[in-house]
Amino acid sequence: MKIAKAELCQRVPHSDAMCLLHEVTEWDANRIACLAVNHNDPANPLRHNGHLPAHCAIEYAAQAMAVHGGLAAQDKARPRIGFIGSVRDVKLFAERLDDIAAPLEIEAVKQLADENHSLYELRVCAAGHELMTGRAAVFLQQGDSA
Repeated sequence: MKIAKAELCQRVPHSDAMCLLHEVTEWDANRIACLAVNHNDPANPLRHNGHLPAHCAIEYAAQAMAVHGGLAAQDKARPRIGFIGSVRDVKLFAERLDDIAAPLEIEAVKQLADENHSLYELRVCAAGHELMTGRAAVFLQQGDSA
């Protein structure tokens, strides 16, 4: 089940150009796969000194996690705001993302979750080549939905 940019941007706290993902290509209760095509756009808001450093892949993966949380919300209410509490075991296999022609393939796989926390395994690739791997812990804000 593919989900286009307009709908998935409703599931992250970012808007306009900061909504980095282009589409969700598949998802289930434990995993989400997304594509991004704006990594070589000169107007990408994450660019620094004209380049998009590879560590920005973490933000792409974080947005995939946020979309996954929104899609997995059973009550269809807006999900609670989440904050990245830690990023661990990050490995970068490129220096930049903006010089990669192929779409970014982003995958987030839920490893653990409870009412207030989630831990995801992350992977960003392009044309079958790994660009970033790692793990991220998300802590959900207490109280009402955003």
